[in-house]
Amino acid sequence: MDIDVDQPDRSPSAQLGRGTRQAGVRLYNERLVLSLVRSHGALPKADIARLTGLSPPTVSAIVGALERDGLLVRNAPQRGRIGQPSVPIALNPEGAFSLGVKIGRRRCEIVLMDFVGGLRGGLHRTYTYPTPAALVDFIGEGCRHLTGQLSDEGRARLAGLGIAMPFELWNWEDEVGSPPGAMQDWRTFDFDSEVEKVCPLPLYSCNDGTAACAAELLFGDATRRSEMLYVFIAWFVGGGLVLNGNLFPGRRGYAGSLGQILVPDVDDAGRPVGRQLLHCASMYLLERAIIAAGGDPSPIWESPDDWSPIDAHLDGWIDEVASGLAYAIVSSVALIDFEAVVIDGAFPAAVRQRIVERTIAEVATLERKGLPPFAILEGSIGHQARAIGGASLPFLAKFMRDRELLFHDPSDGQAQRREPIHSRRPSAF
Repeated sequence: MDIDVDQPDRSPSAQLGRGTRQAGVRLYNERLVLSLVRSHGALPKADIARLTGLSPPTVSAIVGALERDGLLVRNAPQRGRIGQPSVPIALNPEGAFSLGVKIGRRRCEIVLMDFVGGLRGGLHRTYTYPTPAALVDFIGEGCRHLTGQLSDEGRARLAGLGIAMPFELWNWEDEVGSPPGAMQDWRTFDFDSEVEKVCPLPLYSCNDGTAACAAELLFGDATRRSEMLYVFIAWFVGGGLVLNGNLFPGRRGYAGSLGQILVPDVDDAGRPVGRQLLHCASMYLLERAIIAAGGDPSPIWESPDDWSPIDAHLDGWIDEVASGLAYAIVSSVALIDFEAVVIDGAFPAAVRQRIVERTIAEVATLERKGLPPFAILEGSIGHQARAIGGASLPFLAKFMRDRELLFHDPSDGQAQRREPIHSRRPSAF
């Protein structure tokens, strides 16, 4: 669809927020251009017009508006071709910033990220189990520290704070190893509201597996895969879905909850049973195995880039992970024609490679007649995927293509568009 773009408001209060307040096709086209440049890299305006189907004048108007807003920049002209040199248009790293928080069962991370996914700073804290009040204090301190590294202009370009955390933390006391009742405060604690008090930015939140999937979608090697099943192995295994090139969180944000898929197992008496994947392919099982062998499991969460101290304990765990994943992957592909399955986790790259190779071998042993071919690939982000995914949420909400925008009439009070991520506060821009 092709329309002309009016000259927008250029007052300071309109910067950045201009795109989020305008409705309809114009907003969709601006987000489409930003999404295209993000996924393809720097592009001349002629290529943007060709790939979007927009007319050259419309593309020029959109690019000019986004340049004036500081979201796009012109790279050096490309010479050596017939005719005028082309000028690639790229995302401006300084165009927007965001904060991302990952809350895990053993570790909390906070990152400051620029518009192209570059990390400008980060903090982390480990614990034996998460408690909401202590984490709110840490997030407040961390956000003040990280945003203090930005200039005044940079702080004015903060798009928001994204929180990636597991759902229903209070249900997993046994697996986390906390004292009985120690995590029940999560049932009633209004975490988002308390975080807003210590970090007054637009707040977005989603499941940690979905957030990690968002990081891979925006900044990873799988950016151009239209249908993707994403697997993230951490304290519990989880994941996310990409459908038609869009992050798909589902009706209530539970889509991609791979840990709840039933896989075959045997009970203590040797009888076949179905067991949730999270009880076959999660890191808490590795911790228990190391403790049972008299070892120290702390490298699992203290040094996610170096597991050499626990290498002797990995083979059996990797075999169990791969066996469970293979069944879950084949079952998932039977439901949705995934182009690829991407596996990542909170572990070193060498461990990820071993898990992927072993999973490919396990899948090869299963019957797959009637299923389409699909690839099983390594993720490219690693243990910070959930924090980076949290920081991606404000960018997804404000600047990325949304397939539903064209079909939503904001003047219709009855029209309720399902939001892909949950926002607690409207844009401050």
